[in-house]
Amino acid sequence: MALDMLFNLLTKALWQTIQMVAVAGFIGSVIGLPLGVFLATSGKGELYEAPLINRVLGLIVNAARSTPFIILVVAIIPLTRLLAGTSIGTAAAIVPLTIATIPFVARLVEASIREVDKGLIEAARAMGATPMQIVTKVLLAESRSGIALALTMTVVSLIGYSAMVGAVGGGGLGDLGIRYGYQRFMPDVMLAVVVVLILLVQAVQSVGDALARRFDKRNRKS
Repeated sequence: MALDMLFNLLTKALWQTIQMVAVAGFIGSVIGLPLGVFLATSGKGELYEAPLINRVLGLIVNAARSTPFIILVVAIIPLTRLLAGTSIGTAAAIVPLTIATIPFVARLVEASIREVDKGLIEAARAMGATPMQIVTKVLLAESRSGIALALTMTVVSLIGYSAMVGAVGGGGLGDLGIRYGYQRFMPDVMLAVVVVLILLVQAVQSVGDALARRFDKRNRKS
């Protein structure tokens, strides 16, 4: 394949991948972050004590996380058609990507918040802080580094998921690799797709690691 044609295909596919990952990551994080906060603060004896709701939401999140992504894509095709008007293409791929992102973010955020020293929570309570103030001023502030790493991991996973939706006509780099690299036996295209995906993941991971280090209070003190 000519270099200019390969470049044009890669550029278009890369832009589609970035669109899918950006939109799904944003919507999934907007929903998943507060869900993760609630899961971390609604157990028995916690800030927003609601153990029954906590268990129900936990079961739903676990069920969603345990479903293989490619099966999820196929299983929610009716919902995808309802929301996107089609079951193929970049817009359609955003639907399953977003649904897969929400429970992923929720559990990672929950884990980050649960690592915050319980003594800080008790100290804030003793000073008369409201539950919302504890969440915003203590839990989220203290877990910023962990949440940054969690969101980074989410974006990296989304890049992999976005490549998988190429198997069902989702567009992006995965679709390019399958249509040209696999179905048309063009190993140069497949190699180019792999290299671009690796570079994209490395760029995201580097930015995420830098943000996590910046948010880490231990680094700021040193």
